[in-house]
Amino acid sequence: MKVRGQRECKDCGARWSYYETGSVECPDCGSLRSVGVDEERSLHTDTPVEFDLTEVREDVGVRPLREVADRAGDLAGEYVRKRGFVRGGDLRPLDDTYLAAQELRHAADVVGRGLDLSDDEEWYFLALLRGADADPETDPETDSRPAPDEVPASMHPIRGLAYADAVAEYRREMADWADERDSDERDSEETEGDREQGRDALETLGDHVKRVQALEGDVDADTAELLVAAARDVSRFLRESDDDALASARDRFGRLA
Repeated sequence: MKVRGQRECKDCGARWSYYETGSVECPDCGSLRSVGVDEERSLHTDTPVEFDLTEVREDVGVRPLREVADRAGDLAGEYVRKRGFVRGGDLRPLDDTYLAAQELRHAADVVGRGLDLSDDEEWYFLALLRGADADPETDPETDSRPAPDEVPASMHPIRGLAYADAVAEYRREMADWADERDSDERDSEETEGDREQGRDALETLGDHVKRVQALEGDVDADTAELLVAAARDVSRFLRESDDDALASARDRFGRLA
């Protein structure tokens, strides 16, 4: 949706950024009587949302793993539903926290069914639970996602489907953002050739996403990582007109094929 970023409280006059709070409620007095004061509206899909698995982790070893998984899946699903990738008209990168939340959501669904898990599968779920909500700025040594060679083969479809779903959502918002930018007359520096190449890259990315989804994620973990890397390349090209990023995306598309 397109919104005005700066809001003003009609009761106390305070001003704040809707892009930062995601709320029309005045942070000073709590009034819901506020108005947007920017002249123009900007595309905005992201909602500030906390992702904190601390209490769930504390239940490991105390509650049955199935219950832990159910709670973890609920929190990861809530986070994914509220997240977006455009903030105040700016396209944001596809971040590891979103990927890890998608993966935890899918893995928790399997564990929550109460199926017998191997030691490797249980480790994989617990590794996701341990690091999915890690903040790279405050906790740089904690990996939010297990490395590709650490994912058990039986869990490859979980990672594959999670990443395909994540890239599908990111691709959709990239396309909306690109359409909005293309209609903005102020963006006069980008050439029609760049726009056409961007649209082609988005279409090719979408084809690869559909293939992985049709396979229900049943690809190896390296292929899933390749899909994410391609999406990030396309994003960098769209945001920065970086020809090297486009060349990298095309190379990855070739390997995905």
